[in-house]
Amino acid sequence: MKSVVITGASTGIGWAAAKLLLERGFRVFGSVRKQADADRLKGEFGGNFTPLQFDVTDEAAVLTAAREVRSQLNGETLAGLVNNAGIAVAGPVLELAADEFRRQMEVNFIGPIIATQAFGPLLGSDPQLKGPKGRIVMISSVAGKHGNPTGSAYSASKHAIEGLSESLRREMMLFGIDVIIIAPGAVKTPIWDKSPDISSYRNSPYFPAVEKIRAFTQHLSKIGLPPEKIAEKIFEALTLPNPKVRYQITPDPLRHLVMSWLPKRTVDKIIAKRLGLTPQP
Repeated sequence: MKSVVITGASTGIGWAAAKLLLERGFRVFGSVRKQADADRLKGEFGGNFTPLQFDVTDEAAVLTAAREVRSQLNGETLAGLVNNAGIAVAGPVLELAADEFRRQMEVNFIGPIIATQAFGPLLGSDPQLKGPKGRIVMISSVAGKHGNPTGSAYSASKHAIEGLSESLRREMMLFGIDVIIIAPGAVKTPIWDKSPDISSYRNSPYFPAVEKIRAFTQHLSKIGLPPEKIAEKIFEALTLPNPKVRYQITPDPLRHLVMSWLPKRTVDKIIAKRLGLTPQP
């Protein structure tokens, strides 16, 4: 039975990926931060699911979990590590506290580094383990290639993941371990519902734009792709003989294609007009 570690398995993409992989014969180790979530998932998923309780920013806890996984592998390699755990911090650069930027990067960028360093040896860089080499799946975003107003912290974290993954993929060729990026667009997940209350920007010149963006992201969370669609891509990334290095999956691929083709200054003007970010007379 192939074994996979998924970070951030309590909800959304991580939960859907765990469910799909279990249905297709994998053993899944899924990380959660709360004991209640560990108990819930164990009840939902059954005997082939093992909860790992840690925050991805807690290096000691992640290393402890890696030792637990190693002990259960019985000398075999891990088939995959899915770096999925993440948060979304929103706010304009001029008014978002530096500590909020740090928190965003700690979870979305440093967290995957910690997890990769802890579980990477189990994928096959440790010569003592036997079996096929595993793969690393990095959950990025369309924001890993583009930036939107008030989404700078999140976009920066995903741009960082894209660069990290590119370098890591080439480094891990030494061990025969592949690294694949999956970059979703809008997905029906609770990630944006956990963003800070926008009332703190009520006296800001950005407040009208913040309101429009918040309403738009809430709309996207309702009409976005079901997490199960992303889970299918994760399964493909882990199992296809020759996977692509990057998969972008969105509910509106034509719009993203057009926005990629247009000159950046043109896109700037379109966004500014829609959000009221043009200079006031």
